[in-house]
Amino acid sequence: MRLAILAAAAAAVWGAEGQFERTLKVTGPVEMEVKTGAGSIQVLAGEGSSVKVVGRIRVGDRRISEGEAQERVRRLEANPPIEQNGNVIRIGQLEDRMFGNNVSISYDVTVPAQTRLRAHTGSGSQTIDGVAGPVEAATGSGGMSIRNIKGAVRAATGSGNIRAAGVGGGFTGTTGSGSVHAALTGPGDVEITTGSGSVDVSGVKGAVRVSTGSGTVAAEGQPAGPWKLETASGSIRVRVPVQAAFDLNARTSSGRIATDHPLAVQGAVSPKKIDGKVRGGGPLLALSTASGNITIE
Repeated sequence: MRLAILAAAAAAVWGAEGQFERTLKVTGPVEMEVKTGAGSIQVLAGEGSSVKVVGRIRVGDRRISEGEAQERVRRLEANPPIEQNGNVIRIGQLEDRMFGNNVSISYDVTVPAQTRLRAHTGSGSQTIDGVAGPVEAATGSGGMSIRNIKGAVRAATGSGNIRAAGVGGGFTGTTGSGSVHAALTGPGDVEITTGSGSVDVSGVKGAVRVSTGSGTVAAEGQPAGPWKLETASGSIRVRVPVQAAFDLNARTSSGRIATDHPLAVQGAVSPKKIDGKVRGGGPLLALSTASGNITIE
């Protein structure tokens, strides 16, 4: 009964649905932009020298008739928003204002591995896997899953979790509300900001900057630049190689600080504040939490 009610409600909102499919030939590395006002985006690496685009259309709301919604679907199916100029491809640019507020298009795109990508959706999830990059991805609201990227990744969502794995370059992740997990496989700096949510980053070979309003922070890797990790409420756990040399500045208002590394303390010893050097010093690890423990392993 509940499913029937939900289906009826969905039918009342969306008047018509449709789909288009196009295959574009390319001859080398691809530069692609995909955008949609509402809908999900999935971009996966495939084989060969072509780009396959599948768009799933939903049109209509209570302000337009079912017939008008169906007409808009037919127009999009006949003339989908796909532009190609050699190996430069733009998907989702709707020039006609009549499509602005009443259209949802979700895209499934298969591309050659050698693809640079920019993807944006006003509301919807994103999945990106296997492209060389770099990748820039953003959504106003929705989760993001990004995997097996050879280059750098920039990911942002207004609300939702970000999961990135197999990132071969630097990583920048921002979410207004949600957790961020990033696993790197190559050198590069990391910058992560979340208004509320946990942060977990691993495989770092570079500098790190992490800030969360509420949530735990975990960071693992080789400091090749300063690490600054901050949380207003939550614990901080850092894991670095046993031979790592670094400066340490750790602060907690409510909690304790512990480290497995040999530390030469500078100034007065305090359970809530430590300044010192490990193995003669090196890049600065600045760790700060208002409420929580700090552990350096």
